[in-house]
Amino acid sequence: MTPRTATLIGLTAIVMWSLLSVMTVATAMPPFQLMAMTFAIGAAASLIVRPSAWRALRQPWAAWLVGVGGLFFYHALYFAALQLAPPAEAGLLNYLWPLLIVLLSSLLPGERLRVHHIVGAMLGFAGTVLLLAGKFGGTATPSQLVGFAAALAAAFVWTGYSVMSRRLKAVPTEAVTGFCAVTALLAALVHGAIETTAWPQGVLPWLAIIALGIGPVGVAFTTWDIGMKRGDIRVLGAASYAVPLLSTGFLILAGYAQPSANIALAAVLIAGGGLIAAKDMVGRRARS
Repeated sequence: MTPRTATLIGLTAIVMWSLLSVMTVATAMPPFQLMAMTFAIGAAASLIVRPSAWRALRQPWAAWLVGVGGLFFYHALYFAALQLAPPAEAGLLNYLWPLLIVLLSSLLPGERLRVHHIVGAMLGFAGTVLLLAGKFGGTATPSQLVGFAAALAAAFVWTGYSVMSRRLKAVPTEAVTGFCAVTALLAALVHGAIETTAWPQGVLPWLAIIALGIGPVGVAFTTWDIGMKRGDIRVLGAASYAVPLLSTGFLILAGYAQPSANIALAAVLIAGGGLIAAKDMVGRRARS
């Protein structure tokens, strides 16, 4: 597989993750029940396509800790945020993770924080403030505030998962199947302990659950892993900043959010701040 092919495969994950918000909102299910069902579907689909994935389960404990911990806590927080807070605002707040990845990556050994990193972070922060403007002025309910906090926490969890995954390059892509299976089991246990089962009503929610399990919660992790390990990481990192714009657009088109000047400007600031923070990645790609 050539680096160009691997990069193109990795880009498909970005498109699938852009649909994560609208599919999740369409299910209207308890967060941990949704996690259990979608991750089980994702793991099963992966095993059907690649039965040899079972052989990749023998991995160091650190790989399991990062893989399962990142997938479990990120999706628990993200699904809860979309259930508790307005989906467009919660989605945009969660999609601060590309910017956070750039900022944390710049602090790794051999890298340093530059002016454009700081400018990008400030623009992303400004977008977040604008996004939440008015929500803390008495109009937000307590559950919505919890949802916003969950969305922000999810962004930090996914950032940690992504940065730590860079240090575990020896772990094969097939191991993601095992991470998904264990995540489904943990989610089912938590669901049984704290939630009341609520089965989807109608065809559309069931289709959304199946699509979630196969796409954003299944195939996307595999294609992203291939892109990160074999493709051009700089291109994939810069392309990730399209996710907030695409995600919000899909929510509006599906009728789950209303277009507004605040949402549009916040999306531009968050995505634009991320692109500025990734200036060095884009610059290196252009020179090569």
